[in-house]
Amino acid sequence: MILSFDAYVTAALFDRAGRAGFALGDGTVRFVAEGGYVTVEAHQGAVLAAVVHPSGLGLVTGGDDGRVVWSRVEGGELVSTLVAEIKGRWIEHVAASPASGLIAFTAGKDAHVRDVKDLAFTRCFTHEKTASGLAFDPKGRRLAVAGYGGVALWWAKIAEQKPQMLKWAGSHIAAAFSPDGKFLVSSMQENQLHGWRMSDSKDMRMGGYPAKIKSLAFFDKGSLMVTAGANGAVVWPFAGANGPMGKEAAEIGFSRDSMVVRVAGVEALPVAIAGQDDGKIWAAHMRTGRLETLKAEKGAAISALSVSPDGTQLVWGDEDGEAGLIAIPDLSGPRTF
Repeated sequence: MILSFDAYVTAALFDRAGRAGFALGDGTVRFVAEGGYVTVEAHQGAVLAAVVHPSGLGLVTGGDDGRVVWSRVEGGELVSTLVAEIKGRWIEHVAASPASGLIAFTAGKDAHVRDVKDLAFTRCFTHEKTASGLAFDPKGRRLAVAGYGGVALWWAKIAEQKPQMLKWAGSHIAAAFSPDGKFLVSSMQENQLHGWRMSDSKDMRMGGYPAKIKSLAFFDKGSLMVTAGANGAVVWPFAGANGPMGKEAAEIGFSRDSMVVRVAGVEALPVAIAGQDDGKIWAAHMRTGRLETLKAEKGAAISALSVSPDGTQLVWGDEDGEAGLIAIPDLSGPRTF
């Protein structure tokens, strides 16, 4: 299935019911429906960030209109609910935890938290510099906020507290916990990742990238992590107590003429997926060595990429507003990278 939206695709996601949704630069959220798509007018401006709602139904989006909106198809009807509004601010990052039912979003130097089960619940954590990335730990109890000088760790529901600081010089623009909660990884302005082991805060450099890493994803039950930011997809090992500490990354699918700009992974399998700045998309099996092109047509840079909960479908979008769904083939047969 190919769709054309004529607006930058900020995010392309499957909710837990397997419904594909697209958050767009024109402020709309589009859900795939029979014969095409249905549209929610979510924002008066661009959608800047999107995640799946903690309930698993629909998408939570942040916009340059200062609004956080929950859009979904419920009972056959399109529904849009305002989660929060911070007037005069851009909502550039959002995060959600199905484990705790919490939603977090940034507005300037502040990270805000809401609870979907308690509409009166609010928390606001203020930082010295702009909050530039968000991630909940697997239990949804702690919130990591990336920014200048490192990552701040907050207990998401506690009002008065001082954060634990994971320090590293430079500007940190994104954060992600490993699925087992043992490691935290940040993406940096300086074309590198940085990581910390949560048990003792021991840190690790994860460098060697020619470009900024704008996308990363864990896969193979959390034992591997794939990232963008190079001419191929870069894969780091995360199995064992030490994860990637002291280990080298592998680069797969190298191309002299293009860069990998978005990545995704199949949660239960050693299958990584990469979207390139020339519009191509491919998938690779880390054990069989098989690599298959999923989208051969060149076009605008891929801006969004996500795998369905059952690992059988891929949804994508690009900077020019083209988007689509692709079946993920069985890659268990032999073929070299």
